[in-house]
Formats: sequence, C-alpha cells, structure tokens
Amino acid sequence: MDRVRAAVLGGTGLVGQRFIQLLDGHPFIEVTHITGRSSVGKLYGEAVDWRMEGSIPEWARETRVSPSDPELLAREGVEVAFSALPASIAADIEVELAKRGVDVASNARPMRMEPDVPLLNGEVNHSHVRLARLQGETRGWRGVILKNPNCSTAILTLYLKPVLDEYGLERVMVTTLQAISGAGLRGLPAMYMVDNLVPHISGEEWKIENESRKILGNLDGGKVKHLDLEITATATRVPVVDGHTEVVYTRLSRRPEGVEEVAKVLEEFKSAPQEWSLPTAPDKPLVVRRMEDRPQPRLDRLEGDGMSVVVGRLSLVDSRDGPWLRSVILGHNTIRGAAGAAILAYEVYKAYQDKGLL
Repeated sequence: MDRVRAAVLGGTGLVGQRFIQLLDGHPFIEVTHITGRSSVGKLYGEAVDWRMEGSIPEWARETRVSPSDPELLAREGVEVAFSALPASIAADIEVELAKRGVDVASNARPMRMEPDVPLLNGEVNHSHVRLARLQGETRGWRGVILKNPNCSTAILTLYLKPVLDEYGLERVMVTTLQAISGAGLRGLPAMYMVDNLVPHISGEEWKIENESRKILGNLDGGKVKHLDLEITATATRVPVVDGHTEVVYTRLSRRPEGVEEVAKVLEEFKSAPQEWSLPTAPDKPLVVRRMEDRPQPRLDRLEGDGMSVVVGRLSLVDSRDGPWLRSVILGHNTIRGAAGAAILAYEVYKAYQDKGLL
C-alpha cells in the first residue's frame, strides 16, 4: 500500500504531540507536515514543549512547523489531516481542507453533532463511516471530515456497546474523574488541582450525554437515529496526569446470571477493527480486572497501548425498577479518548474504501 501523506494540525499541544507519537512508524501513514501558529518556521524540536513518554521522533524533531493553511497543505500533497486544533478555529480550517480534497480526522469539538459527519469510536459504530458519502453529495466536498468523540464519551461508549447488545440499556448514570491532561498543556493551574477536586467541567456533561446517544444509535436512511436512552453524567477533574476513571451504573433490560457472565461478554467483545487487524486497534478493546482495587490510572491507562478500556468493580444491584450493573472503568484520555481514536477512525475509513463498502 502506498503511504498516505499526512499533516498533524496543532502539533505542539498535548493531543498534537500524541498524534506525532502514535503515527511514528505507522505502516501506511507518513507525517509530512506539522502545523502551528506562533511556532511557524521553527523546527518542531525547538518549538514544542514535549510532554510525551520517551523522546521526540527524529523525523518530527527536524520537521519545520508550517501554518495551518488549507491551500498550502493541499498544494503540497497532504492527503489526510489529523486535527488537534482549538475549537475556536477548527471548523473553518477543516472545512476548507475538505473542500480541497484533503480528508480530516479531527479531535476538535465543532461539527461532531452534524447529521452528515460521522462521530466514530472505531469498535462501537464503524458503520457510521458511511455518512461520509453524504458530505460530497450535499456539501460538494472532495474530502471528508471524520470526528472522534469527547474523551470521556469514547471511554464510556466502548464499555456500553457490548452491554447494550447483550442486555439492553434502560438508563445510564456516570460520574467521571478526569485527568488534568484533558484540559490541555496549560489548562489548569497547580493551585486549582493540588489537594483538590473540581466538581464541574464546562460543557462536558452535555457532550457525554448527547454524543453517546449518537454513537450508540443506528444508521437509518442515510442518517443516525440517536439511541433513545436516558444518560445522566457528572463530570469532575481530579489530580491525575493521564487516564479518565468513570463510575458507571447501568439499568439493564435483562438481568445477567452473574458478574462473571458480564465479564465474559466484555472480554470477548471484538469488532471490525480487530477482525481487519487495523494498526491502531487493540487486540482486546475491553480488559476486565478482578482485583477489588482496580482499575487505577497509573497502573492501567496504557493497557492495549492506551487504546483499551479497563473495567473493574463489576457488581449487580437489584432494585425496584430492575437490575443495575455497577462498574468502574478507565481509559487513556489522550490516546483512546483523543488522538488514537481519530487515527483509528481514519483507518476504518480507509478499510471501508479498500473493501468497497463505501
């Protein structure tokens, strides 16, 4: 397969750095451009405050930072742009790229809920990638825009998918304990977080509740029919560097025989990205821990190279309104919840193209 020429937009921020790290050595994607704003013209190694595990890849260190100019990127042969741009500028730049025939796999919030924009969490709703065809028909774009969800939503919906398929869902209540890296490289002062917990993250609860319904919905006549499910989210920020933990209660339509039955359902869950051996897909999307004090961010966030969600504290609770399943889940917010999910979304798109499914 010919290597695809790629740009990382907003490459100096945390998610941009994670894109650089995850795309290093990718079997069919080659990063040829890294973009920024104040650092344009500098070598990436001089411009970036590198905060990832390990060193900056040498090819990235020696790449000169470009402007996020759609005309320039298209003219220089970029075929796909992985976007870590701020929400304030993402939509305009991404649309201009798509108009010029550049595909966009974006972590940025704008357009996630547009009806013809796939909001993809690879294993959960890969078939929604078919929405991309509508963009060319209705908007006249030559490229496509693919979105990955909010970080907490990506972690939650990967866990909910097999539960929904096996037992049905009547209601979901989730409390998130979100890492500070979710706020960006300079998002929260130390005085906010040391010896503290912040019980609110602006806009986060709406995203968890509404993006989840779209992701878990079904394609119906060229649009997504959102899942009719009551989801109540409480989002908090905790003094953890990486790894979002979520305490999840789900009211089930059918009661399992026991928690080991549920654990087996979760452990056996696989989807098209695993069947097709896509490079960024983990072998096991869901990993169950049976120790009573797991999952823990420091110990579990890099499971499946950060693309797996780790599940623990499984228990069944019978109540007057039906059976509830309790769990604590954990995922890496800048990998499964951001850059890794966007890369996997693009791999799904390419696989659908290559298999003639679009």
